[in-house]
Amino acid sequence: MTWFESPTDAADRLGAAGYLADAATATTTYLAGALEKPLLLEGPAGVGKTELAKAVSRATGAELVRLQCYEGLDEARALYEWNYKKQLLRIQAANASGSANGGSDWNATHDDIFTEEFLLTRPLLTAIRREEPTVLLIDEVDKTDIEVEGLLLEVLSDFQVTIPELGTVAATRRPFVVLTSNASRELSEAVKRRCLYLHLDYPDAAREREILQQQVPGLDDRIAEQLVATVARMRELELKKAPSIAESVDWARTLIALEIRDLDEKAIRDTLGAVLKHQSDHDRAVKELKLNRA
Repeated sequence: MTWFESPTDAADRLGAAGYLADAATATTTYLAGALEKPLLLEGPAGVGKTELAKAVSRATGAELVRLQCYEGLDEARALYEWNYKKQLLRIQAANASGSANGGSDWNATHDDIFTEEFLLTRPLLTAIRREEPTVLLIDEVDKTDIEVEGLLLEVLSDFQVTIPELGTVAATRRPFVVLTSNASRELSEAVKRRCLYLHLDYPDAAREREILQQQVPGLDDRIAEQLVATVARMRELELKKAPSIAESVDWARTLIALEIRDLDEKAIRDTLGAVLKHQSDHDRAVKELKLNRA
């Protein structure tokens, strides 16, 4: 499968899928498909890393398979595990049958319980085994323990995994792989070496206005300009969580719902909950932006 014909094709089709990609993003996305290499997206939370993988899925019609990473994620949750309850039931049934038939049924059960019937596939194995076009999203990979990266290396190197009881399972069709990281810890050089790399940051004012006007139909140009300028000022503050693009969109929708036509100090103060989600950030924004308290 050819994912995209060119960087321009990638930009056009991602745009049609609701994702405005700049030249670097479109080019790297095209190359990830053309070279069949995983794409590592790094940057602050809320800049569109996860959304890019979803947009590739929408633009190409491929199924999205998502592995959400977290501290404590292990091989059983990422790759596969055996259905132990079902295996136990089969063993009990075979044991009962074997007792009545001289043990022959039980002997046959030894190999029978480690077959496809008892295998529970998780996201990594699911993506590798799919024959249809697939986008594999490994989200927030920096939240996993470093040991999980060893598991990823086999997948990202050869797109295959080894199941001791069944042998090696190799991909018949390589998925489009996107890894995202908020850079909360440094990833290993071995993982980075296997990927194309793209750093996504907050968009400039013109790009963010484009995003808002695409995502929020009916948004007045003046309000959009005021909102983008205010969000940019907030991102310069030392906040616990800077406003993401998604929160900018939520704020724009909030202003439309409240029929606010001018983003003055009162409007900002009254609607801060749409864009800042920590009380300490509220207090700092009120102070630094010199908003008069109610």
